[in-house]
Amino acid sequence: MNNTQLTGLLERMTLEEKIAQMLQLVVSYFVESEEDGQITGPMESLGITEDTVNQVGSALGIGGAARVIQVQQTHLKNDRLGIPMLFMADIVHGYKTIFPIPLAIGCSWDQGLAEQSAAIAAKESAVSGLHVTFAPMVDLVRDPRWGRVMESTGEDPYLNSLFARSFVRGFQGDDLATDVNRVAACVKHFAAYGAGEGGREYNTVDLSERQLREYYLPAYKAALEEGCELVMTSFNTVHGSPATGNRALMRDVLRTEFGFDGVLISDWGAVIELIAHGVAEDEEQAAYLAVQAGVDIEMMTSCYVKHLPELVRSGKVDESLIDEAVLRILKLKNKLGLFENPLRGADPEAEREIVYCDEHRAASRELASKSCVLLKNTGVLPLQPEQQIALIGPFAQSKDILGSWSWTGAEERFMNLNEAIQGKMTSSKVLVAEGSGIDTITEQQMQEAVEVARQSDVIVLALGESSLMSGEGGSRTDIRLPEAQLQLIAKLRTLDKPMVVVLFNGRPLDLHGVEDQVDAVLEAWFPGSEGASAIIDILYGDVNPSGRLTMSFPQSVGQIPVYYNHYNTGRPKKESEPDNRYASQYLDSPNEPLYPFGYGLSYTEFKYEEMVLSAEEMTSDLPLQITTKITNKGNRAGEEVVQLYIRDITGEVVRPMKELKAYSKVLLQPGESKEVSFTVTEEQLKYHHYDLSYTSDAGEFAVFVGPNSRDAGERRFRLLK
Repeated sequence: MNNTQLTGLLERMTLEEKIAQMLQLVVSYFVESEEDGQITGPMESLGITEDTVNQVGSALGIGGAARVIQVQQTHLKNDRLGIPMLFMADIVHGYKTIFPIPLAIGCSWDQGLAEQSAAIAAKESAVSGLHVTFAPMVDLVRDPRWGRVMESTGEDPYLNSLFARSFVRGFQGDDLATDVNRVAACVKHFAAYGAGEGGREYNTVDLSERQLREYYLPAYKAALEEGCELVMTSFNTVHGSPATGNRALMRDVLRTEFGFDGVLISDWGAVIELIAHGVAEDEEQAAYLAVQAGVDIEMMTSCYVKHLPELVRSGKVDESLIDEAVLRILKLKNKLGLFENPLRGADPEAEREIVYCDEHRAASRELASKSCVLLKNTGVLPLQPEQQIALIGPFAQSKDILGSWSWTGAEERFMNLNEAIQGKMTSSKVLVAEGSGIDTITEQQMQEAVEVARQSDVIVLALGESSLMSGEGGSRTDIRLPEAQLQLIAKLRTLDKPMVVVLFNGRPLDLHGVEDQVDAVLEAWFPGSEGASAIIDILYGDVNPSGRLTMSFPQSVGQIPVYYNHYNTGRPKKESEPDNRYASQYLDSPNEPLYPFGYGLSYTEFKYEEMVLSAEEMTSDLPLQITTKITNKGNRAGEEVVQLYIRDITGEVVRPMKELKAYSKVLLQPGESKEVSFTVTEEQLKYHHYDLSYTSDAGEFAVFVGPNSRDAGERRFRLLK
């Protein structure tokens, strides 16, 4: 259809038909049985009629080509104007082929593989009948107590923005109308959902306008610049107003300033939650606030369909607001080609061939291997084929390695860690014991673990959180490993055997009782369908670990939030004054995280030579060239993530100690050297000033190049204006 035809279709719709387009319901409203797994959020009696269901604009959480075809064909028979439905779902890090959680994908620092993972997720979900994925989540996160840190790519606005673009490109491709192997992306959660107080889910957010713009908005904006078709509102407040009813945020910033003209959808139940927030007296007022803010689709509450018709007829809401929302929905359906092909890519036969195919599984394995981060290694890794291994822990034989938002994952078709290691080694070389549950331990489990460990050369402990301990609704105040697993570590430590810990988790952890007790720590996160094989590849050295953290690991929960791009304060702690009490510090802990942003080890050693600057001064017309030489000093090939940070020494407002501005992944053979060059422009030195103007300061800057945010060489230059 062209725009004239879409407008004509809109004019033929009754007010009730238009408003029904603005309602999204779960699949159980359209099929007799619900088999699509756990549904999150508050489920309330919606009080809607069968006529409304027949006219509804979109469905949530459906999957499977045959089912989608059935529901769409039934809907088209019942809808007076034959307007097809949109089918949406949370395909966050894979459909059937599950990739590592997004936080892990961020730790790969590989935008190409991130894009590929989204493209594969899109292909599998599109052939299964879906049109829209609720991804990427680009919320910046600094508090690992919040369970949904697993769904973000970390604590840095620049890196988050790069990955936001990669995911959108992967999901959407170049032409949604003709490429039925792609789906529309929905960036979430707008805005600043990751800044909830206390790391508590759905909690209040209170940020200054400058903080919001400097750190939290860039990744959303990057996704929109890449062409993201939908935006989802966040549950939290922004400047005292819940996002879903926040006209200034949605109309002024998102629509006018950012130029977004796509579909804005609420999160689950967020419209009716305006009442609980205390800004709406009842459902009618909630509907009024949300439509005035520009929310086009209400997810799983019925404030719109029950109250907007009367609000329009009474003159309290201008029907033009309804028309603009519905026209955006129709345009999205048209962009997806649904009016000409309402079944789009849904194809049961192709679904059987494409979903979880060998090619997709290989891509998942590669990304998993690049997402794992080696945090500690005293030389026990890589393991040697002749060694007798004791594989112990609650994740030794568990398939709970997919993480949250893997509701469609093919659990019956992938290997656990024991199966993967048995596939590589003879059974005589690997002894297995459960050791403990996630948070329970018995004397028998302990004895079996000790007996197995005594027969081994190396103990490999597979430990961590269950997938339900992170993700949505997974906030925790204690982010250590459960006590049962810490007891297991302590007991096995008495055997004086080399110990390796493989961690499965959805957040940075407080590693007290782990890092200080063992010889090696491999952070595997929730690595996805092929994660077990990828981990074995790393443990035995078939793959040299190259992952680098995109979120800092705290010394303890008492430091949180702890992040690399912090301010200096007026009384910074100085190494030259260790006994000065009156500095910004803790009496019982270092200020620094245990493992900083950008950190990760390798099985080889990289040496950095001192960086060379093309000049000591730069201008807007004369960028600065920064070059350093990296040498692989070890005996095996390895990939290094060379990171460039900048600090504005004196700004109009306080500037961070370091800010990531660029990076380069470099593969080096043993003994090989390569020069790595970066170009620093005046644009990279800009920030939001006191009056929110976005500009740079003349003066002195520090530039850092190194393997992480902590261990980097420093030089100075000046910007002339």
